[in-house]
Amino acid sequence: MFEDLLAANERYAATFDLGHLTAPARKRFALVTCIDSRIEPMAMLALEVGDAKVLRNAGGRVNDDVLRSLILATNLLDVDRVAVMHHTDCAGASSQEALAARVGERLGTAPPDRDFQAIGDPDADLRADVEAVRSCPLVRDEVTVAGWRYDVATGRISEVC
Repeated sequence: MFEDLLAANERYAATFDLGHLTAPARKRFALVTCIDSRIEPMAMLALEVGDAKVLRNAGGRVNDDVLRSLILATNLLDVDRVAVMHHTDCAGASSQEALAARVGERLGTAPPDRDFQAIGDPDADLRADVEAVRSCPLVRDEVTVAGWRYDVATGRISEVC
């Protein structure tokens, strides 16, 4: 089932030359963004391997696991800039109930009782995610946090907050 990917890894490993990189991000930058396949974080920001920490989840939401990673990145890996980036045309841009209903429909069951962190109000939800990072007592005060929106139709990023 995964033979194509494992074969690709063998080709990659044959010329691998990144073993010298260290854990801290050279640009002292972390990006929280969505799993949407149309988002290419490294290319869109002209980043190279080793430049940044990229954290991805459905919707690019700041949840407990993202905060855990940012606490470690900002305290142990020299990150001092964080951008939370949501995007246009997101599958998570819906109500919690609608997302749960869609999942339940796909599974052929009742809507699951699970928080999918739906994006009901894109600007307000982005601001809330940025504020969650800014107000986290374990993220150093001198860390700069911004909220961005990526337009999947144009490739442009705009600063929201």
